[in-house]
Amino acid sequence: MLQDKIQQYTEEIERFAPQSAQELEAFRLKFLVAKGIVRDLFEEFKTVSADQKRALGKTLNEFKQSVEQKYKLFQAQFASGPQSSKKGIGDLTLPGEGFAVGSRHPLSLVRKEIVEIFKKLGFTVAEGPEIEDDWHNFSALNFPPEHPARDMQDTFFIKKQAGNDIALRTHTSSVQVRMMENGTPPFRSIMPGRVYRNEAISARAHCFFHQVEGLYVDKGVSFADLKQTLYHFVQELFGEDTRVRFRPSYFPFTEPSAEMDISCTICKGKGCTLCKHTGWVEILGCGMVDPNVLENCGVDSAKYTGFAFGMGIERITNLKYEIKDLRLFSENDVRFLSQFETELI
Repeated sequence: MLQDKIQQYTEEIERFAPQSAQELEAFRLKFLVAKGIVRDLFEEFKTVSADQKRALGKTLNEFKQSVEQKYKLFQAQFASGPQSSKKGIGDLTLPGEGFAVGSRHPLSLVRKEIVEIFKKLGFTVAEGPEIEDDWHNFSALNFPPEHPARDMQDTFFIKKQAGNDIALRTHTSSVQVRMMENGTPPFRSIMPGRVYRNEAISARAHCFFHQVEGLYVDKGVSFADLKQTLYHFVQELFGEDTRVRFRPSYFPFTEPSAEMDISCTICKGKGCTLCKHTGWVEILGCGMVDPNVLENCGVDSAKYTGFAFGMGIERITNLKYEIKDLRLFSENDVRFLSQFETELI
């Protein structure tokens, strides 16, 4: 069983005391590389039953952290090495050691580009708390009590009791609710931020990711305004040759609702593995704000209409830089991050 394997490897790690850098490197190759034991255990974790995932997930993450800490501890010791016995201060005429210049994270690069595009359209940037109550995260947005998103298997609840649920937000739509509650129309803002979902970590999904949502509420706002805004956004971000299509969909907080696809940026619409040979890739959901949501937030739905949209920054970054594994964004691998030195911090 997975639990027994973790216990066995934990005992091995506790006994591990390398006597040389070569032994430490063998430890890294055994546990920490892409085909190592840690990655194998996470792959096996995908097959664990749902009722065991919470406990085993915590144990597995603690195991991974202990492996990394053990490696870093001895890596620092071997890196320091014995002090040189040579006397003297060396040749002062030699050039000094250079400083490594960092760069922005790829998610930060794409987020900045998205924000700049919408700023040119008159959108402001709004932010809100990552820990939310039931009203702002669910009830005000038309999520009924029996909706799957309210289930412990889909949402990280910090405190769950009748009428007072506290959870890590599942979307930045909660910022839209707070904006409408505390202001007066018109509203024209985007809401970038981190959100959380109770999902198994894989190449295509993570327990946290980043969103950019948008809201425009005013008199006479129509679906045509929504389409033209998103057309402009896509062409600015991916190029003027990018094609767009809308597919009817369902979201509790918008009506009508749609999924928006763009022509695949890799194969240019001809068909490839990324777009599953359809030529299209879904990038966001959108729709007209449901009148019930407006009323819940104190906005007169007989006087005002609006549209909303939301996209995952990771999905956009995948398309822009052809990245196929979401886990790379949060592993802090310098070899991966050093590829994005187009803009300095």
